[in-house]
Amino acid sequence: MTPGTLFIISAPSGAGKSSLIKALCKTQALCNTQISISHTTRKIRPGENNGEHYYFVNDNQFRNMIYEKKFLEYAKVFGNYYGTSRQSIIKGLQKGIDIFLDIDWQGARRIRRIMPTSRSIFIVPPSKDELKRRLYKREQDSTTVIAQRMTQVIAEIKHYKEYHYLIVNENFDRALIDLQAIIRSERLRVRHQAVHHYSLIHKLLEDECKHNTITN
Repeated sequence: MTPGTLFIISAPSGAGKSSLIKALCKTQALCNTQISISHTTRKIRPGENNGEHYYFVNDNQFRNMIYEKKFLEYAKVFGNYYGTSRQSIIKGLQKGIDIFLDIDWQGARRIRRIMPTSRSIFIVPPSKDELKRRLYKREQDSTTVIAQRMTQVIAEIKHYKEYHYLIVNENFDRALIDLQAIIRSERLRVRHQAVHHYSLIHKLLEDECKHNTITN
């Protein structure tokens, strides 16, 4: 069994990355997929469930996890800590599961350094006005927090060149198709296909050897 691939997905808040990841994992053609669930110290929002959207912990619990080196990476964003569990990522990949990790560019940079075989995808909105409209529409943040997020947009987008792929989420369905295409193309790499189709390739090569023996 070949290990799964870790897909790092980053975007400014409101660009639609979380919705795209959820829709991607529901695609029947893409089995063996899993969303990485991060730990965070921020307050739980309406409609969120502990262990489904995030693992919600307090500051002391988070600091203890840092001390025990339980995170592959962690960062403080808008006053709250976010961290990626080392154990859950490694276990999933060892089982051949492709894991989708939703983190910012700083976390993505650290993960790529630790796991160079990971693949990174950056998602951008079609415009700043559309991004602001989406942030207000989802009704998750105060006006002050939305203003803070908007000031960070340019700083975040500046790092798009560090990623392997870039998707513009102007139309959700089209962006989802683009994301699916990236995952499928990565699964078609020789290192994966050579293992999945080992018997077939071995038989084809064996048949070729037999043919050469007969003709000689």
